[in-house]
Amino acid sequence: MRFLILALLAVAPMLARSEPLTLLNEPMTLELPDGVLHGTLLLPRQERPVPVALLIAGSGPTDRNGNQPMMHNDALKRLAQALASRGIASLRYDKRGVGQSQAAAPDEQNLTLDNYVADAQGWSRRLQDDPRFSALILIGHSEGALVASLAAPSIEPAAVISVAGAGRPIGSLLRQQLQGRLPPPLLASAQYIIGELEAGREQLEIPQALQVLLRPSVQPYLISLFRQDPAQALAAVQAPVLIIQGTHDIQVDTADAEALKRAKPDATLALIEGMNHVLRIVPPGRNEQTASYNEPERPLARALAERIVSFLVDEGIMPPSSSAAPRR
Repeated sequence: MRFLILALLAVAPMLARSEPLTLLNEPMTLELPDGVLHGTLLLPRQERPVPVALLIAGSGPTDRNGNQPMMHNDALKRLAQALASRGIASLRYDKRGVGQSQAAAPDEQNLTLDNYVADAQGWSRRLQDDPRFSALILIGHSEGALVASLAAPSIEPAAVISVAGAGRPIGSLLRQQLQGRLPPPLLASAQYIIGELEAGREQLEIPQALQVLLRPSVQPYLISLFRQDPAQALAAVQAPVLIIQGTHDIQVDTADAEALKRAKPDATLALIEGMNHVLRIVPPGRNEQTASYNEPERPLARALAERIVSFLVDEGIMPPSSSAAPRR
């Protein structure tokens, strides 16, 4: 018994040092000319300023946690928690027209990609003016990676991180995603409509089966999106860039990450074995992939936050001795 007590006393200091950081959840808002955006700041309690990441969600009606009406996986919420446990604050927010930010865009036909870029810039300036933060990092997921790239030149962040970002125009990516998932006549209709939208021409006659994707009210947004080239946008970023891509992503290929790397040769490329589009380690089979999109309890890919931290340390944005060092 005396040996056991001494052993416990010996490891007690190590146990104390391994306790997680105290985290503060703080609601934040951003006033827009046409409404208010709502977000959540997750802040490690630290005596000194810490880096802060602006988490920019992907396409569709995605909320601050990375969820949609028919998809609940908490990908961005889990990423925020993983970063906070390593000493990195983050702000994630409901896109305009979504969640608590719904009143900021009640009519989707008035949305363009420029709106989302302006929102990211507004949040960025808010965080850059906050003395609690030492550096701003833009982390864009999927379509949010393009938004981050477009927002960066006027913001001058300390770093930009693309997670599962496309490396080609989105119209081309969408064509690939639809290939093999639609019957030939419907696929031909989709291909034609995408081509017309790429040319800037709206289409009113949309087959019922394609309404969810190509309905007339969303076409102004798609036209603004399709005219952008994600590789060119990333090439214009002056800040250090990290490109992260999972090898089991059924929505975006590793070839997209490699295309981004070619466009930005000084970027760091990190391929995470087995990670899918919602940032989980999942077998490559489509059934397993589809199920993971609605499994919020499934752990986030551990390597994701570790690669982010090691990149920030390498770039001098975080000190090597920081409590945010990757956990082994």
